[in-house]
Amino acid sequence: MTSPPLGPSRPSPSGRYHVAVVGAGPAGLAVAATAAAAGCRVALLDAAPAVGGQYWRGRDPGVRLSGVDVMTGSAVWFASPGFVLHRRGGDPVAAERLVFATGAYDRTLPFPGWDLPGVVTPGAAQAMLKGCGVPIGDRVVVAGAGPFLLPVAAGLLEAGVRVVGVYEAGDPTRYARAPAAVAGARGKAREAMSYLAILARHRVPYRTRHAVLAARGVAAVSAVEVGQLDRSGALVPGSVRPVECDAVAVGYGFTPQLELPLALGCATRLDTDGSLVLAVDFAGQTTVPGVYAAGEVTGVGGAALAEVEGRLVGAGVAVATGHRSPLSEMELTRLLRRRSALRRFAALMHRVHAPPAGWPEWLTENTIVCRCEDVPVRRIRAAVTGLGATDGRAVKALCRPGMGWCQGRICGYPVAELTARWRGRPLTAADLAVFAHRPIAQPVRLGDL
Repeated sequence: MTSPPLGPSRPSPSGRYHVAVVGAGPAGLAVAATAAAAGCRVALLDAAPAVGGQYWRGRDPGVRLSGVDVMTGSAVWFASPGFVLHRRGGDPVAAERLVFATGAYDRTLPFPGWDLPGVVTPGAAQAMLKGCGVPIGDRVVVAGAGPFLLPVAAGLLEAGVRVVGVYEAGDPTRYARAPAAVAGARGKAREAMSYLAILARHRVPYRTRHAVLAARGVAAVSAVEVGQLDRSGALVPGSVRPVECDAVAVGYGFTPQLELPLALGCATRLDTDGSLVLAVDFAGQTTVPGVYAAGEVTGVGGAALAEVEGRLVGAGVAVATGHRSPLSEMELTRLLRRRSALRRFAALMHRVHAPPAGWPEWLTENTIVCRCEDVPVRRIRAAVTGLGATDGRAVKALCRPGMGWCQGRICGYPVAELTARWRGRPLTAADLAVFAHRPIAQPVRLGDL
């Protein structure tokens, strides 16, 4: 049955927007377009100069935003009670409902030499190439875990860069163990094959169950050490060999960006991939009434899943503000089935491309873990095993990881993981929440405060 025709947009009785969406990537764009189609007055905010997020950076996303007030260049640095968003370069924005679609950033694991110039994350390599047309080097190694390595390598190749190797720590043959989950996301398999074809055409070695263990160089990286991993994620003895390069992009999946919803008190959970994500219900509402989330902040799953979730959340938030859903029952059913299929595939993807279990064994006592505060492994170990720190909060207090410029965005996951391991227990959501809570989400001027 098709929904009744939509009436004209009506202003919020309070003078606020009906819906404010933070993040203009695939999820945020879908939320905004769907809610606006229902007649909602929508504000869409993003720190970037144009909509599209990392996925469509530099390209037209092809999404109609009729009826949406688009506020690009608006980095939201705080969300206060009453659903007021404080942003750089503009007046605060208030709404009846908030939707966070803030996406995610690269998850990193430390290794000896990862602080050398020329060592970056895959997301940084792609952003520099898409946004500025600047490759990170002439001879590049792409490594880590996850399907994202493939488009990064393919993009570098198409820009004329020599990719000397792609090293995937996971074992993609494990996808064959779950044919039903793969069948539910056939487009993902076709996309991966297209990227692998580009690598094959350029004769780029693609090695699975291999990882970068160290970077070597003086003024900048000049080589990396690559080793083979066994099925448990441990290093195979005698397998380490050098690979010459002038740049390396290394990343192990993504970490959702949660500062703003956490400032409002939204609850979190530990996802399949070991990352901290927002806890949401069937409609995408968080544990704070009136606050919704869509996309990677509810669980990393890629652009297709983010777009589907965005449409569903956009329809749900429209109904919650007194508007009729723009989705027919048939379309709603199709989207719900699609979401379930893509979530099953995402869970499988996280299992296949999990960070290798043996990564702490690659570290030396002098390996820097927190680059902002120059905190090496030995100081974190001393805090846990010598001074009795039982969680990340105590480790932060004793040796300062996560207290520098990035506020734990880079070192938070490895510090939490190391602390839990050395205490002889599994990683928990509470461990990661220590480094995810930040009173101010973005750098801000004192004048704004």
